[in-house]
Amino acid sequence: MKSQSRNLLHREIVLAGVALLSLGSAAALAQQAESQVMTTTSDTEEAPKIPSDQLDSLVAPIALYPDPLLAQTLVASTYPLEVIQLQQWMANNSYLKDQALSDAVEKQPWDPSVQAMAAFPDVVKLLSDNIAWTTDLGNAFLAQQADVMGAVQRMRAGAQRNGNLNTTPEQTVQMQTENGEQAIVIEPANSEMVYVPSYDSYHLYYTWFASCCGGSTWSVSRC
Repeated sequence: MKSQSRNLLHREIVLAGVALLSLGSAAALAQQAESQVMTTTSDTEEAPKIPSDQLDSLVAPIALYPDPLLAQTLVASTYPLEVIQLQQWMANNSYLKDQALSDAVEKQPWDPSVQAMAAFPDVVKLLSDNIAWTTDLGNAFLAQQADVMGAVQRMRAGAQRNGNLNTTPEQTVQMQTENGEQAIVIEPANSEMVYVPSYDSYHLYYTWFASCCGGSTWSVSRC
């Protein structure tokens, strides 16, 4: 029963996450997900809050992903074991491409968020090669959705101020306002093709972080 509730929770976050992130409404996604998590985990002891600087480090490697991919990655990170299984399965089935890959992965007993990641092998490799980080990211997303999305916005703002987040032929970057809150939204330029950026978190954010925080050491892991 608990397994079914958890799967339902994650499917709803996937669907809501893509829609709401595209509108820049991180707070709305967080409120919905948090209420569902409380319903399914009310019998567990509340864990200590993860501080903002640690959340910044956790989200830095994926904060500049287009919003639909970011939402999908965050949910998939809550299934680290299945991500590893997906990576192994993809290595053993590397001959599968396009629709054949999609059809085959749908037959596997994994959460839909994990199945969908088969279309992004580089992201699957990032998640599976850094499984401790993936596990921490997933736990943070389940427990502190609003804080995680706030960290994403801080990282995006830092990259933008540092000149490393702009509209390109692959993606559009714009500020959107909803319910009085502003958010940096990243959307694919072509709705049928999601561009996966590859970047060094340390160099991408460091200049902005050092100037804002008095030269403090930046703690983002280089994934």
